[in-house]
Amino acid sequence: MAPLPDGFSYAEWNATYNALSFGIAAMGSATIFFWLQLPNVTKNYLTALTITGIVTLIATYHYIRIFNSWSEAFTVASKDGGDYTVQLTGAPFNDGYRYVDWLLTVPLLLIELILVMKLPQAETVNLSWRLGLASALMVALGYPGEIQEDLSVRWFWWCLSMIPFCYVVFTLAVGLAEATSKQPSPAAASLASAARYLTVLSWCTYPFVYMVKSVGLAGPAATMYEQVGYSLADVLAKAVFGVLIWAIAAEKSAVEESGKLLPN
Repeated sequence: MAPLPDGFSYAEWNATYNALSFGIAAMGSATIFFWLQLPNVTKNYLTALTITGIVTLIATYHYIRIFNSWSEAFTVASKDGGDYTVQLTGAPFNDGYRYVDWLLTVPLLLIELILVMKLPQAETVNLSWRLGLASALMVALGYPGEIQEDLSVRWFWWCLSMIPFCYVVFTLAVGLAEATSKQPSPAAASLASAARYLTVLSWCTYPFVYMVKSVGLAGPAATMYEQVGYSLADVLAKAVFGVLIWAIAAEKSAVEESGKLLPN
């Protein structure tokens, strides 16, 4: 929980306010959608889709907490109908909620992808443990740097967190390629491939946003870009990714159901 810099313009405050609002709306809507779709998939994919909804539910809760913390940290007022002014209230802005969220949801994101691919049980368990632990370690190593103002310390923790990050990304991009090709239909294989690469793409935005404060940006502008960047990346990595998980589950359920209807 680092102190906020003073001097926010209304545009900077409002951009962050809207990004956090968007995060709440996207995650909340996605949660409702995923759980309403549970009756429309077969038993094999219920767990994956349930976890997808849990991920966005956890994210919704934490976005509400971040949004409330942001709102309480400022007073926004317009005197005599003039321009809005933004002032700090002195209340702390707790961005640590993001890391609590990521520590819970990032491993679950990977597990839901593994489950929906319906790999052999031994491989499912092995991959879930390896990728889940690696992703949790990545988040845990990133937090000490996030709360540092010393750029050299920030770079140090960034480098450490990139070790498990690269392992997970490599496994998604290369290690799961064969499993993707073995999906029961071309549509399912295409969706599984899209989910893998969307995860890689959305994840690759986080290290860059993390280093916003180390590339010449500081003060309110850096805080705004950081909050907006993380919010957009989260929506891609959780809500949009979750839609792909649902689409894979729905497609594979349809293939399995059609197989049962074929005459023996």
